[in-house]
Amino acid sequence: MVCELNDEVIEKDGRQLVYVTSENAHQYFSRDDDGRGLERGRLTQEIQKRLAPPPERPGMSSAQRKKREDEIKRQIAAWTRIWNDPKLQKFKMREHADHWLWNHAFFNAEIEDLTYILNVIEGGTPCTE
Repeated sequence: MVCELNDEVIEKDGRQLVYVTSENAHQYFSRDDDGRGLERGRLTQEIQKRLAPPPERPGMSSAQRKKREDEIKRQIAAWTRIWNDPKLQKFKMREHADHWLWNHAFFNAEIEDLTYILNVIEGGTPCTE
């Protein structure tokens, strides 16, 4: 579905849908002024998915608990790399000093930046400058 941005509101056929900076806009719409909106949406969703804590389910076997613990360790390492990468600070909400929330710039980032973030998550060397 192609929508239009009118000031700070995303619209379809003249009907207002959401504010461009809202959580719904970030999760369900993607900037496409470069023809790469679908790719951008897939990348932002994949980044969020890889960093979301794995669910704990009742009755998990010891193997399932071990797998979950290993995933949590990988995520902690990924978050550490993200927090320590100066290049990624521009994608963090400044209002939350002790908690990382992706800001509006993240959801509108260039494909190269999103690919870089995925690389950092997977253990790639973060920027140190």
